[in-house]
Amino acid sequence: MDKNEKIRNTKSFDELLDVEYGVIGSEKRDNFEKKAQYFIISETLKEARREAKMTQEQLAAKVGTKKSYISRLENGKCDIQLSTLYKIFEFGLGKKVNLVIG
Repeated sequence: MDKNEKIRNTKSFDELLDVEYGVIGSEKRDNFEKKAQYFIISETLKEARREAKMTQEQLAAKVGTKKSYISRLENGKCDIQLSTLYKIFEFGLGKKVNLVIG
């Protein structure tokens, strides 16, 4: 069965991810999952900043960092420490952050 046929026969999103990126724990799947998490964080940050009607520069000044760092975060181009994530969302944007470990 070729890849396209496998994709057509999938019954769930998890099965589709298995076909496209490998099973959970494989290097390709782990890389995909990591990039997906960066994307979610970056999109959430952009949306929250826009809701707060703040520019990247204003948010950076409020939390004591540089506009370029906020930009890189919003574009998923850098890692973020958990303490910085809390500082940006809770202090800078007034949003509550909940961490779930599954």
